[in-house]
Amino acid sequence: MEASRKSTFAIATADASEAASVRFEEWTIRFECPSLLDRCDTVGFCAAWAIVDSNGKPANLSASVDVTEENKMQRSAWVTAAAVVMFIPAAARCEVARQQEADGYTRYELLSPREHKFRIYYEVTAATPDATAFYNPIREGSIASDEEVFDRATGKPLHFVEVDGTVAAAGGVAGAKPGSRYIKVDLARPVPRDGGGGRIQINKTYADAASYREDAGTIVFERSLGIKRNTVVLPAGYVLVACNYPSQIIQQQDGRIAVSFWNVTPAQAPLILKGRRADVARSASSIVVDERAHQSRNIVYYLDAPESHRFALTHDYTETRVGTATYVNIVRAGSIVSDPSGRDLDTGLPLSTEMVRGDAVKRAEPSAKDVDASTVAVLFRYPPVKPGESRRLRIAETYTDPERYMLLGDELIWRRTLGRADNAVVLPAGWTVTNSSVPATVTRTDNDRVRLDFLNPRTDELDLVLTARRILAPTDR
Repeated sequence: MEASRKSTFAIATADASEAASVRFEEWTIRFECPSLLDRCDTVGFCAAWAIVDSNGKPANLSASVDVTEENKMQRSAWVTAAAVVMFIPAAARCEVARQQEADGYTRYELLSPREHKFRIYYEVTAATPDATAFYNPIREGSIASDEEVFDRATGKPLHFVEVDGTVAAAGGVAGAKPGSRYIKVDLARPVPRDGGGGRIQINKTYADAASYREDAGTIVFERSLGIKRNTVVLPAGYVLVACNYPSQIIQQQDGRIAVSFWNVTPAQAPLILKGRRADVARSASSIVVDERAHQSRNIVYYLDAPESHRFALTHDYTETRVGTATYVNIVRAGSIVSDPSGRDLDTGLPLSTEMVRGDAVKRAEPSAKDVDASTVAVLFRYPPVKPGESRRLRIAETYTDPERYMLLGDELIWRRTLGRADNAVVLPAGWTVTNSSVPATVTRTDNDRVRLDFLNPRTDELDLVLTARRILAPTDR
């Protein structure tokens, strides 16, 4: 932080009805705090808050180092502020953005039933733009221990503390109440804007007799799960007796049995899982089951006007393979690709792109099948993944596909085979959906376009046929 004397200036409060000028004996401060610069009602107040103590007297500039630490710096702005010579009304306060999160996945490993303990591995993405902290609730009735938090991009541990719900509420957590408990995690870097995220993993052990108990030789795990993607692993030496929620059953490498599911409903999953001790041969399974709930790919299609046969898409996925430094996207036959771009969602940095064809496709992706001289692919490059690291990447492209996207009369028709578990389609502005061959949830985007989300917890593909019609004249009747 740098400072030098200048002249006085005034700021106003956020509430115009209580507007009041506040005179300063000014300093010019190089002030770096992205969350405050974006969310405060006036930049001047933020700067003043950084250097004025609780009595309204000039604070030692070094005392505000917690606001301007290197690990919180992202952008800088020259703002003017100094010692307050009048009282600042309470209305001049910072607006804190509501905490957003995405891509939640929880793995429960059941431990000794006599102690009612289970280990939780919770993966989540902090999605509030510019956020530097994330709050995770400690479930009421559970006793937490052995907590640890990691940055999933680098694999390095993160600093965290346990705080009251009042602190979480001040940090943007909706519904956080006094007396409730939260883990506050300091993120490795501010959350990048435009869809970026701070990916973290929170590990903790819960003791919770209401959720996990033993009854006449049968262990029971009964818990309402709000996170949509979950896996529960039985203790070693136990077999599955009952599971009330449709789930994959997956034998782990060490022989333990797990159930895994993706809850595609808006309600919590009222899971009841039962197991019993039994001796079972522990030879390695010849079948490898891909855990659907833990897949990391999300695809969103943005349809342009149907006359153009064009649609844009974004494809987000997590790369974990050590040494991998490229992604090859092979263009479907009959489609024309344009405007490719890529981005590292952990850092916000762009990826380099290159269009390749024929033999160059095979060299870039040796395992690719049915590659000939006409095959086209887009090659995305990024720094190699190091041991312990992972990268969350976003691939963006635009396709022209007259065979699968068209206007027939006055009806929009879009056909697509969806192989991923998490897919979405956004209709052109001014169009409304009339048919969807696959069940979907329907919402509106911020710019009032219709969005359909297709979640497929099964391992098969979805053969989607979608139709829509233009809204000629909206009516209130």
